Amino acid sequence: MSFFRNMKTRLHQRYLTPLQKYRFLFEELVKRDFKRKYKGTVLGMGWSVLSPLLQLLVMRLIFTQFFGRDTPHYTSYLFCGLLIYHYFRESTVSGMSSLTANAGIFGKVNVPKYLFILSKNVSSLINFGLTLCVFFVFVAIDHIAFSWRFLALVYPVVCLIAFNIGVGMILSALFIFFRDTSYLYDIFTLLLRYMCAIFYRIDSFPEKVQRLFLINPVYCYIKYFRVVVVDGGMPSAAYHLLCAGYAAAVLVIGAVIYKKYNTRFMYYI
Repeated sequence: MSFFRNMKTRLHQRYLTPLQKYRFLFEELVKRDFKRKYKGTVLGMGWSVLSPLLQLLVMRLIFTQFFGRDTPHYTSYLFCGLLIYHYFRESTVSGMSSLTANAGIFGKVNVPKYLFILSKNVSSLINFGLTLCVFFVFVAIDHIAFSWRFLALVYPVVCLIAFNIGVGMILSALFIFFRDTSYLYDIFTLLLRYMCAIFYRIDSFPEKVQRLFLINPVYCYIKYFRVVVVDGGMPSAAYHLLCAGYAAAVLVIGAVIYKKYNTRFMYYI
């Protein structure tokens, strides 16, 4: 018990205390990122909802006859994949450039650099929350009964938040040292889009191939949503550990990279 108590104290002193100290700056960063994203647009915040809906419409029209003919509640099935994938991509892509975009701030003021990652993630999380509300509307239209199991969706969302922050830390550090990271990441996310089984089912694949999909953390979070919403079930305890394991591992790796290279970032910006 003393070990966990000491660990909790260290985490609080290292991350939560600085966050409380720079609370005003953090809030202003979130407001600025959110306003800047929709600056000059007619619909403004509406694009955070309209964009995934338009993609849902296009993909449903194209893939329904090929993949959705025998898939129950295909609209909700497809929306689950788009919802999680877009949140992951938006959060990590914006997180990748968070340090370079704010070099003028931490170059003059000594502030924790992870604040910029967190502000980007909060902005993306707000967009995700808006789209999630629309998702539940489509679930109702798709004649899926709401259940107490839907409360379990908080779990993969929390895991995904931690996972996105970790990936954002890794990408932002790599982007400072290697600017080619953005181009490589575009290719990677394109490949990832097709490896997340967004518009198709994996039931027709051999069991060994199906297990390979679990190597993809984003697919794991998508599958969690589908099991709860579309299938009306609950993932196993082992699956919960898998989701948490991916989030914790990536977050720790990102934190270690930040701690190791924190003082070197300024030399490359």
